[in-house]
Amino acid sequence: MRTALVIGTGLIGTSAALALAGRGVAVHLRDHDPARARTAAALGAGTDEAPEGPVDLVLVAVPPAHVAATLAEAITAGLGRGYLDVASVKGGPKRELEALGLDLTAYLGTHPMSGKERSGPLAATADLFEGRPWVLTPTRDTDTEVLNLALELVALCRAVPVVMDADAHDRAVALVSHTPQLVSSMVAARLEEADETAVRLCGQGIRDVTRIAASDPRMWVEILSANPGPVADVLSGVAADLDETVRALRALQSADEDKRRDGASGVEDVLRRGNAGRSRVPGKHGAAPTVYETVAVLISDQPGELARIFADAGRAGVNIEDVRIEHATGQQAGLVQLMVEPSAAPLLGKALQDRGWSLRTT
Repeated sequence: MRTALVIGTGLIGTSAALALAGRGVAVHLRDHDPARARTAAALGAGTDEAPEGPVDLVLVAVPPAHVAATLAEAITAGLGRGYLDVASVKGGPKRELEALGLDLTAYLGTHPMSGKERSGPLAATADLFEGRPWVLTPTRDTDTEVLNLALELVALCRAVPVVMDADAHDRAVALVSHTPQLVSSMVAARLEEADETAVRLCGQGIRDVTRIAASDPRMWVEILSANPGPVADVLSGVAADLDETVRALRALQSADEDKRRDGASGVEDVLRRGNAGRSRVPGKHGAAPTVYETVAVLISDQPGELARIFADAGRAGVNIEDVRIEHATGQQAGLVQLMVEPSAAPLLGKALQDRGWSLRTT
């Protein structure tokens, strides 16, 4: 791949353009808002000047509702040898293109499973896709050259290719991406009118659950409008669990011992099923989930403290597998939770204590 045209210079389009440009591909940028294309170009993602002729790859990074029309225009104009899109839904755009009667041998639908709460070119980074799954949905009609271009794009962005059927992809993202967004927003919405004293009690748990609730509502309306059926199916199952859990909690208020026992059993059931589902989420580098030991250390909110604690862990010969920081409300301190292999936890704890760190139980 020597040349590419990226249509749509939001977070995903600009990030892909930055990755391609950084690896020697001549990237041309186009957006319905020329100012966004100029911004992406100023960031080093390519040039906002039109290509002189057909490019090797046309990458369409526009909202799902506009994917089919944008691709149809590009294909009809012969802008490239291969055409990909990066929309978060795949079945709908594919069917829209088929209904237009276009030759789709040069088209392949894709979806990088990566993003941020922020949007727009200024949020873009060249490493956004590194190590992340990038779904490819080829059909029997997809030209081999186009599939190779898609695989090259994924490799240049240092992502991991995953081949799926388009409709299977849409059902999957309804479960692992679209429904979590809505549930996160619903929980966060409970905070809008909450008493200030309750909000001040927010800890890491509520921060984890509501992190993605900060996402752009307009963007998510477009995404959910393109995949409403599968999302509604998943939410229907969640709603059934909610109804059962509400009944179980009400039973716990009963004066009848048998009802309280049934209520406790119902709550435990949903919690255990949650444990089982969480255990299936892939762990580090996509491997099977690993249970790590947590070493919690009190840390002050001062420059260089995180670097110092990581350096001390390195001197002890311990690899930090994951890290979380829980901030103390109203204080210039917090807990840094270092996740390590269980066998390494005692060694790390002693080494950090020897270097003056204060450990806490979690």
